[in-house]
Parts: sequence; C-alpha cells; structure tokens
Amino acid sequence: MAIRHQLIQRSPADVWAVLSDPERYGDWVVGPDKSVPIDRSWPETGSRLRFTLRAGPWSGDGTTTVRHSEPCRELELEAAFKALGSARIFLQLRPWGDGTLVICDEHPLRGLGGTLHNPVSEVLLQLRHRGMLARLAKVVEGERAGADAGARHA
Repeated sequence: MAIRHQLIQRSPADVWAVLSDPERYGDWVVGPDKSVPIDRSWPETGSRLRFTLRAGPWSGDGTTTVRHSEPCRELELEAAFKALGSARIFLQLRPWGDGTLVICDEHPLRGLGGTLHNPVSEVLLQLRHRGMLARLAKVVEGERAGADAGARHA
C-alpha cells in the first residue's frame, strides 16, 4: 500500500474546490491528459468521470468512480483502465494549522495491476504520488494566490 502525504498551504475547502472539479482532474493527477465528467454530480458517491491517458501516439480511456465522499475531508476513488485493472485511491484532508495535510493511500484492486503488485510497483506508486501531491499543492496554492492577488488589486 503506497501512502504519502503533502502539506498544502491552503484550507481544506480550497483543496476540496480542486478535488471536486472533475475537469481539473488532469491538472493534478499524474497520467491523465484529459478528463470529462460522465455524471454531473461529481464528487458524490457513485459519480464518474472519463479520463484519457496518452503515451506518444498511443492513447486510451479509463473511468474513475467516486466510492466515498465527505466534502472537505475524504475522497475515495476507483480508477479503472481496461486490461490494467483498477486501483483504489483514498485522499484524506486534515486541517494542519493554516494549511491542509493531504494523505494519499493507493493500491491496486483488480486485474493486471493487482496480480503484478510487488515492492517494485510500490516504489513506482510512491514516485507517482510524490508528483501528484506536488501538482495538487501547486494547483491549489497557485489558484488561491491568484484569487488573493485579484482581490488586492480590486
């Protein structure tokens, strides 16, 4: 089970605003090139979005389903990508001073990813999480900083 955390210098509500926007999925998740909501109720439990992965000329679509959602606290997703199977991604938001500690826990559930799960794949997940959580922090902190700057100049 790959568990990683990141301190983001914004409130849980600011972090949730990015997590709850299905069109921003590709901005912070490492891998997807594009995301499109399938259901208008994202991130309510059971809602889904379609994502596209690209590697050179190759591309393929997958689906992410919300399995559990507590606004500003927890988001549990199941990402499925054809033959690779599916993975559980659990994001927990904890208030931490003026910021938010985001804890990410991911592990394969079904398919090839689950069959081939081993210590090497855990290292790869850790590297993916480091990039993903850093991107989330950059998106959240940058978005809020832009809003704060706009308010100061108004």
